[in-house]
Amino acid sequence: MERDDPRHRALSDIARPSALAPFRIRNYRFQWPADLLTSWAFEMEQLILGWYVLVETGSVLLLTLFASLGYVGTLIAPMFGVVGDRIGHRDLLAMMRATYAVLATTLMTLALTGHLSPPFVFVIAMLMGLVRPSDLGVRGALVATIMPHDLLIGAISVSRTTMDTARIAGALSGAGLFAALGMGPAYVAIVCLYVLATTLTLCISAPKKAYPAVEAADEALKASPLRDLKEGVSYIWTTPRMQAAMWVAFLVNLTAYPLSNGLLPYIAKTIYGTNQTGLGYLSASFAIGSLAGSLALSMIGGVRVARLMVASTVAWYSALLVFVQMQTVPTAIVCLLLTGFCQSLSMISVAVILMRAAGEHLRGRVMGVRMMVIYGLPLGLLAAGSLIEEIGFAATGTIYAATGIAMTLVIVAYWRSDLWHVHAPANAR
Repeated sequence: MERDDPRHRALSDIARPSALAPFRIRNYRFQWPADLLTSWAFEMEQLILGWYVLVETGSVLLLTLFASLGYVGTLIAPMFGVVGDRIGHRDLLAMMRATYAVLATTLMTLALTGHLSPPFVFVIAMLMGLVRPSDLGVRGALVATIMPHDLLIGAISVSRTTMDTARIAGALSGAGLFAALGMGPAYVAIVCLYVLATTLTLCISAPKKAYPAVEAADEALKASPLRDLKEGVSYIWTTPRMQAAMWVAFLVNLTAYPLSNGLLPYIAKTIYGTNQTGLGYLSASFAIGSLAGSLALSMIGGVRVARLMVASTVAWYSALLVFVQMQTVPTAIVCLLLTGFCQSLSMISVAVILMRAAGEHLRGRVMGVRMMVIYGLPLGLLAAGSLIEEIGFAATGTIYAATGIAMTLVIVAYWRSDLWHVHAPANAR
C-alpha cells in the first residue's frame, strides 16, 4: 500500500487519535466556536454576578441562593431533551442562546442606567436558570448526532475544552473588565458573545431529526411528550451502566461542584482575603486543570471508560480534601489544577457512557435526564451555606469530600459487574 493511499491515511488516523480529527466535520467547525463563546459568556456572568451579590449583600447564604438559582431549570431539563428530539437539537440550541442574549441585554441596560440592584439580579438569574442548565445536554446530544461513532470520544473531549478554555479566559477577562470598567461595560461584551454564539449555531446544517417517524404508531407516540419522557427515564433505569453513571453525576453535583464552583467568591474573599482578580485566578486554575484533562483524553485511545470514571471521581474528591485545608492562594491554585484535571476525566467518562448506550432517537431525552441530576448542585450549595455558618468552610468541605468518596465506592460495589469488569460494555475500547 502506498504512503499516500487514502486508506493508509485513514488507518493511520485510527491508530493515532488526533484532537483535531472532529474538526473534519463541517458542522463541528461551527458548533465548537458557538459552544466556546456561550461558555465564555456563562463564566463571565457567573463570576461578575457572584462577586456583585457577595459585595452588595455580604451574605454567604444569599451567595449560595444566587448560585442555586442558576440550576432551577434542571427539573425541567428532560423536557428540553424531548423538544430537542422533536424539533432538532440545532434549532432548540439557537433559541436557548437567543434567550441568553435577551436576558443579558436586560442586565446590561440596568447596569448602564444605574438601576441595577440585587433583587433584579436574582430575578434574571432565576429566568436564566430555567434554560441554562439544559445547554450542556442539548449541545452534547447535537455533537452525538453530527459526529461519526468512531470520533465520538474525541469530539466530546474536545467539546469540553470549550468550557475549560472559557472558564480560563472568561474568568480572567470578566474579572478584569469588571474591576477596570465596571459592570455595564463588562455586560456589553457578554451580550456580544451571546449574539455571535447564536449566529454560529444557526450556521450548523440541521441534521435530520433523530426521532424515527415512519409508522402510525410512531406518530402516535410523538403526540405525547410525557410518554416520550417516560420512555427516556425507563431506558436509563433499565440500563445498569447508565443508571450508575447518573448516580455518579448526581453525587458530584451534590458534594463536589459546590466546593469548586458556587462557593469560590466566598472562598476568595473570606478565606484568602483577595479581590476579583484573585477570584479570577482561582477559577482559571480549576479550568486549566480541566482543559489539560480534556486534551489528554482526546488524544488517548483504548480507554476503559467506566474504570476511568470511577478512578478519576475518587481522585477528584481526594484533591478536594486537600484543597479545603489550604490557607493561601498559591497552594489553593495548585490543588484546583489537580481537581480540575480529575473532574474533566470523570465528567467526560459519564457523557461517553451515556451517549454510547443511548439510541439515536433517545439521546436528547437521556441528556435531558442527565441535566436533571444537576439539581444536586443547588441542594449541595444551600446545605453548604448553612453548614459553613455553623462549623466553618474547612469542616464543611471535609464532610462533603469524605462523603463523596464513600458513596462513589458504594456505587462501584453495587454495579461492579457493569463498571469494573474488564469485559463490561461500559469498558469497551
